[in-house]
Amino acid sequence: MTSTPTEIRPADTGTLVVLAWSGEAPDGTDMPYLLAYSLGDAEGGPRAAAAAVEHMLVSNGLPVGGDLVDGVTKPSLPVSLLVEAGQAVVQMPQLVAQADAPPQWLAAVARRGYAYLVFTTRAWPEGRPGQTVEPAALAAFAGAEETLKAAAHVVLPARSLRG
Repeated sequence: MTSTPTEIRPADTGTLVVLAWSGEAPDGTDMPYLLAYSLGDAEGGPRAAAAAVEHMLVSNGLPVGGDLVDGVTKPSLPVSLLVEAGQAVVQMPQLVAQADAPPQWLAAVARRGYAYLVFTTRAWPEGRPGQTVEPAALAAFAGAEETLKAAAHVVLPARSLRG
């Protein structure tokens, strides 16, 4: 008997959102961060969304709550970052998510050549697309131990259509 990977449907994960922002790194320069999360509005609620997001991450080689995955040294990683026309686009086999990228983020990713993705299984219904997210609210959610422990942490090399 052979098994096939379970297909993940958008209804399983709920609405997935990606936010781009930059912040000071330990070396004193700006780090371009990406935060990806579900709104928790899956058919089965926030718990079902968290389970589906975790399944999607793990099936793509991104351990949740585990070690940092360095996409720079793993060219076969099925997760990529495209930066084009002021947008950050995260691509996975089951996902294409796009975020408006602020000028500071674009400058930081241009300097570093990569972004730090935190893809959490923790739902954040307050972080709805199209609504302004206050910096304090973003910092509280993104920096919470509960958020970070429930996340895959990935360094994603940035590429553009221009090469």
